[in-house]
Amino acid sequence: MNRTEDFMRTEKIFPLVFSMSVPMVISMLVNSLYNIVDSFYVARISEEAMTALSLVFPIQNIIHSVAVGFGVGINAVIAFYSGAGEKKKADCAATLGLVLALIHGILLTAITISVISPFLSAFTTEGEIISYGERYGFIVFGFTVIDVLGITMEKIFQAEGRMKVSMTALMTGCVVNIILDPLLIFGIGPFPELGIEGAATATGLGQLSALLIYSAIARIRPLNVRIRLESLSLSSALLRRLYGIGIPATLNMALPSVLIAALNAILSAFSPLYVMILGIYYKLQTFLYLPASGFVQGMRPIIGYNYGAGETVRVRKIFLAVLLMCALIMLAGTVISLALPDVVISLFSESSETVMEGSRALRIISIGFIVSSVSVAASGALEGLGKGLPSLVISLLRYVVIIIPLSYILSAIMGVTGVWHAFWISELIAAAVSFRLLRPVLGC
Repeated sequence: MNRTEDFMRTEKIFPLVFSMSVPMVISMLVNSLYNIVDSFYVARISEEAMTALSLVFPIQNIIHSVAVGFGVGINAVIAFYSGAGEKKKADCAATLGLVLALIHGILLTAITISVISPFLSAFTTEGEIISYGERYGFIVFGFTVIDVLGITMEKIFQAEGRMKVSMTALMTGCVVNIILDPLLIFGIGPFPELGIEGAATATGLGQLSALLIYSAIARIRPLNVRIRLESLSLSSALLRRLYGIGIPATLNMALPSVLIAALNAILSAFSPLYVMILGIYYKLQTFLYLPASGFVQGMRPIIGYNYGAGETVRVRKIFLAVLLMCALIMLAGTVISLALPDVVISLFSESSETVMEGSRALRIISIGFIVSSVSVAASGALEGLGKGLPSLVISLLRYVVIIIPLSYILSAIMGVTGVWHAFWISELIAAAVSFRLLRPVLGC
């Protein structure tokens, strides 16, 4: 029994979950800070620039979704085969996964650059907003291959329980981004004043920094799984397993983009103000959901490894521990959103109307934060167990099946306030279904 097996299978649950999750929570918090800082500086350019950033965000999220979703598939397969003691299959999963990720990155680069202009024109006729969106998108999408490979390496390191490596790389990328943002946007010191192009360049250079960290550490302290040409195999069984988990996980990640695009269409009928408020909310909510995602990321390799090793009791305890941690994070977010909504919204706009309407939206949406922890933890656990389809069902309920038609109906009855109420109602229904789907899998 090797060190990783000892650690995954015998460590006490809470210390194990904390040791695996806290590095990811820290890196997710830094990443959340980056998102807020990035929007803070772009908002200082103009409200049109901030609106453009909100419109481009769904496409960025699709890229991230494909990379993370397929990475989750690689992560789960490596962890399962490692737990089952099948090292050669784990090597094959890592090698094939990295090659496929490169192909995905190239395809995504071509697609996103070609669709950005018509996509923006579908949501606004204001030439300045479209110009800002194109200038930002053309640069940031040029770094897609680097971003996808960096995320794939992150998931491979996580599959072995090396969360501190992921933390180091992610934090490095975020810090580089945060430092470069004001320098490149406003032209401080010797740096050129690039405006919104500076924000995009800072994002890409941050992603490059993270990939370089992973590459350097992989050389200094090699991975347990061996990524080499000899391990490359187009086994149909391995492809089915990778995509069987990766496709539902990708859809899980991409569905928020579908939701944002649909809600943008509904909200734009009232005013561009509400499109910007939705964009601000999604920047803010990452400060909650990314730390929760840190615990979910810490859980996936542990729960997959123990599931592969047949440790069903530990699997159940691991899930319950992560559920509790997610609920505590969401509780903190609820308190802040109800007590200080005007303070957080004012970080992104000096307009009194934006602050007032944004504060009202945040108070209503936050009603569903705590109950959403059930869906977040359940979806992550199902992915870690290789149950991609039930996880996808949960996400479809949260992001498409309930909230989009409900938003349309309630907006017709209550105005724009109805869209905000649709959030917490959808979370409540999705949580109930999540509990029903997970019970038989955990044997409780």
